[in-house]
Amino acid sequence: MKTLKIATRKSLLAMWQSEHIKSKIQKHHSGLDVELIGMKTKGDVILDTPLAKIGGKGLFTKELEESMLRRESDIAVHSLKDVPVEFPDGLVLAAICSREDVRDAMISEKYATFDELPNGAKVGTTSLRRRMQLLMLRPDLKIISLRGNVQTRLRKLKEGEFDAIILAMAGINRLEIKDEVKFIYPFKREQMIPAMGQGALGIEAIDDDEILNVINFLNDDSAVIETTIEREFVATLNGGCQAPIGVSAKLIDDEISIQAIVGMPDGSEVLRDSVVIKKAEFGVAGRNLAHQFIARGAKELLERAEKMAADL
Repeated sequence: MKTLKIATRKSLLAMWQSEHIKSKIQKHHSGLDVELIGMKTKGDVILDTPLAKIGGKGLFTKELEESMLRRESDIAVHSLKDVPVEFPDGLVLAAICSREDVRDAMISEKYATFDELPNGAKVGTTSLRRRMQLLMLRPDLKIISLRGNVQTRLRKLKEGEFDAIILAMAGINRLEIKDEVKFIYPFKREQMIPAMGQGALGIEAIDDDEILNVINFLNDDSAVIETTIEREFVATLNGGCQAPIGVSAKLIDDEISIQAIVGMPDGSEVLRDSVVIKKAEFGVAGRNLAHQFIARGAKELLERAEKMAADL
């Protein structure tokens, strides 16, 4: 192989992520040319509709996958939280890179902490998971759908459309935007349970040994263990990337702490649990925890959550 082609979205964050992986590959394989192929996905084009209403699975990956299936590109770099748990025939999740900060954060020009938000404050997010947990903490808040890339969201915040917006700390750190806003308040992991795979980059690739061998070094053992648990939890519940599901696994030495939550988008009804397991149990931990949630009515709850999301 002389050239490796990376399919990528054109947003600033997506391009940063792809350039980051390109740099790592070129450093590891000094004689290999790496080319970026930018494209727009459905999730980038349709910005006036909440994600849950335009199809929760593959909104930010489908066009990139089609490019690989046509052999126009070899791999795609994704935020792992946007990657569905199932893949088209011929494509695989080939690598999971080391994680950034997994937490969510509140960004504001007026308020330094979440508790400082006034009654009825306008908070921007499209995520049903974030909406659910925000309203659990503060039922008085007015949650408003906020689409667009990070720069668009920050502009709307600065123009006064929102009192605060919610972003992932990983994106904040990668784009180095801390100096562009007045206040950043990271939520504790148990306060706002992150999305599956949050903070990790997932490399999707053509199921071809030559390509897979080139990028295998990108795998991070801890990230693979943690995100395997998270993705198995969501897969067993049959939940999409946009479903109101939070799940976060944290590996510390020989133990893994797992926190999970499933509920209604308005925070009116939730199921949540936390467990600590041995590292050796990670392969079945996500499924086991999901089955405990299912026994408590999680699938029926998610069906009702989907109906509520359609009316938001």
